[in-house]
Amino acid sequence: MFNILAADGIAKEGIELLQKDFNVEVRDKISHEELLEIIPQFDALIVRSASKVTADVLERGSKLKIIGRAGVGVDNIDVKAATERGIIVINSPDGNTIAATEHTFAMMLSVSRNIPQANATMHSGKWDRKKFVGVELRNKTLGVIGFGRIGAGVAKRAQSFDMNVVAYDPFVSEERAKTLGVNLVALEELFKVADFITVHMPLTPKTKDMIALAQMKTMKPTVRLINCARGGIINEKDLATALKENIIAGAAVDVFESEPLAEDSPLRTLPNIILTPHLGASTVEAQIGVSVDVAKGIIESLNNRPVTTAVNMPHIPGHVLEKLAPFLDLAERLGRTITGMSKEPISNLEINIDGKIADMNSSLISTAVLKGILSAALDTNVNLVNANILAKDRGIIFTETKSNGARDFSNLVTVSANGNSVTGTLFGSEGRIVEINKFRVDVDPHARILICPHINQPGVIGSVGTLLAEHKINISGMQVGKTEIEGRSLMVLTVDNQISQEVVDKIKSFGAIFDVIPVAYEDAAQ
Repeated sequence: MFNILAADGIAKEGIELLQKDFNVEVRDKISHEELLEIIPQFDALIVRSASKVTADVLERGSKLKIIGRAGVGVDNIDVKAATERGIIVINSPDGNTIAATEHTFAMMLSVSRNIPQANATMHSGKWDRKKFVGVELRNKTLGVIGFGRIGAGVAKRAQSFDMNVVAYDPFVSEERAKTLGVNLVALEELFKVADFITVHMPLTPKTKDMIALAQMKTMKPTVRLINCARGGIINEKDLATALKENIIAGAAVDVFESEPLAEDSPLRTLPNIILTPHLGASTVEAQIGVSVDVAKGIIESLNNRPVTTAVNMPHIPGHVLEKLAPFLDLAERLGRTITGMSKEPISNLEINIDGKIADMNSSLISTAVLKGILSAALDTNVNLVNANILAKDRGIIFTETKSNGARDFSNLVTVSANGNSVTGTLFGSEGRIVEINKFRVDVDPHARILICPHINQPGVIGSVGTLLAEHKINISGMQVGKTEIEGRSLMVLTVDNQISQEVVDKIKSFGAIFDVIPVAYEDAAQ
């Protein structure tokens, strides 16, 4: 049974879901040193933002298969190091979307009307109405930096307040923005026209210090900045300077470059900034949502099923992944087959995806083929996360082509390398090999098979069957495929027992046998 470590205060609903099938150890507060000490025991790790899953943690976590981040951002996880080790990293992109959206809007309202400051004076016994004159949102321009789920949610709410919304996001099309009533603009233009600016980008080397003093000086002096995304996107030192010198009018910040925020941070001394201690996802509903989402992802992964929320694998929508999933197992087994058929190491590979699946994002199918090829040759853990990296490291070059002329079948996947080819399809949800080197066959790629091209003449099949029987090797299935090449056939035997090299050599000695290719699939899906 798999062991799972749940750190940083994961909601009990997610824990209980995992406990149905796995051993779960809960450590709501754990130091980095403690994490390093105990991580070798666990197959999966769940964290929020407190625990730092660094390269040294991953190196110690020799059993780790998956890391779940109960939230959106994964900047506290060394995703690159995890990928290199074949460890899946998943997050919960939807579980706290509403909470973060609402907190952003609450911060915008608060900074526009000075609500926290006014509240503080009321509790101290004062009545300062004139001191806290605010501004309205109506007819103001909101600039949204990062137009994903949360950014779009904030824009929708802003429009109900009669705000004009502009957005910057290099990965969003103008068509999508227009359907939501939002104009896409360049970042420099957004800085100039916005009365409020809210940030919803991930923290990356490109977005770090995206908004510094130079950018703030291009903004309206009446602008108010809101950051409920990631600390470090707005330069905190420059923000303090801009607020102190009235370069901008105000700010509301929920996230910080270093958390908790230092007691001597200059931001704490400024009257025109609202600070909250990373509360964007801190609602009862959001904590349950992200915990359950991550728990479900871990359950899927540990049961060898693909996960839609993996951040270090190609993102494929759930409804598409559901259709592709059966092809991943098939593709992996085709990779194992082509490896068994190849006399030399594979360095160049062609993958053709034919039929209806060619219209989908089928990149994972090619990755699954690589996994099958590498699993047959390497002792290291190979999976859909690290297969592409491992292939690149070993100089394997592959090309993927797509077509829509699948003959006789709705979908076909063909893998070619070193002069050999193997084609597979699905019968229902079960993968089958339907062609080997242009020979039509119907083979179940879930056991041991023996591929024997031979002269089409009497006695060949009987001789091979007799020899296998003498060595107590049971034949559970047999196919004889024909091709247009006159006088040649392809015998494919499915066998229940391992075939020794001695038996292979004896079969090869038969005059009518051109070759003997044993292929084993026992560990192809691990």
